[in-house]
Amino acid sequence: MVDDAPEQNPPGEEPSSDASDQPGKKKQKKKGNFWKELPVLILVAFGLAIGIQIFLGRVYMIPSESMETTLHGCTDCYGDRVLVDKVTYRFTDPAPGDVIVFRGPPSWQNDFISDEPSNPVSQGLSWLGSLIGLPSANEEDFVKRVIAVGGQTVKCCDEQNRVTVDGKPLDEPYKHFDEGTPAEQESFEELKIPDGMLFVLGDNRNHSCDSRCQGQGGLNGLVPVDDVIGKARVIVLPPSRWGGVSDHNPQVVSMGAPGWQENVPLGLGIVGAWPLMLLGRRVRDRFRR
Repeated sequence: MVDDAPEQNPPGEEPSSDASDQPGKKKQKKKGNFWKELPVLILVAFGLAIGIQIFLGRVYMIPSESMETTLHGCTDCYGDRVLVDKVTYRFTDPAPGDVIVFRGPPSWQNDFISDEPSNPVSQGLSWLGSLIGLPSANEEDFVKRVIAVGGQTVKCCDEQNRVTVDGKPLDEPYKHFDEGTPAEQESFEELKIPDGMLFVLGDNRNHSCDSRCQGQGGLNGLVPVDDVIGKARVIVLPPSRWGGVSDHNPQVVSMGAPGWQENVPLGLGIVGAWPLMLLGRRVRDRFRR
């Protein structure tokens, strides 16, 4: 007599299942979880990219030759992309020698503006690119070097064709003159810089419209500290140009200031960024769990 009753498992033993079905189920479950999590991961990555741009740093394109040879932006070469630090100036003001990116004051006219794309698709891509750090075609942002700050008096030139601040000549190893042109700077009248303002020049001294000529010069050519976006730190593109951006203080020699002062803004920026790095690590660990 054949017993048709199902086989009973011994007491305490779990019911058996078809082992061949288990890997497939696990694989299917993992695959389903991946597609459910993917939109969340994309949104988080996109949000982090926007947050980093707003609070920490952003990549900017150099579209003109006014900062040659520190930054490449000439017509016949690939313009540099620089990473701009937005943290440092939350703790300190721009200092002489800093290469800064700033919004053009109303009296300034950009020396390079390209046409905005007319195609809706191109406009959309341009907008999305701006969110992740790619510069748009017609941004009214500038990059120059700080020469003098509020309370100082600047003038050009002395007997050796040097810019002076408070009557003392500057040490400017970054200064550039195009080949075949005289190594002489355009002179300008003595100017006392009001508090909260900056006097800026391009390193390519005779191919830069800066505080000397913007708004007809004088007070109209100055840049408000509040308009400064950040400090240019690193050249990120092209790869052949990777490296830091010089922030040599031209007043160090003339004023006898200790060299350690040049590193104060960078140190403050690192200290300020440390809590954000710890927070980012905690968020990452939570997502991994």
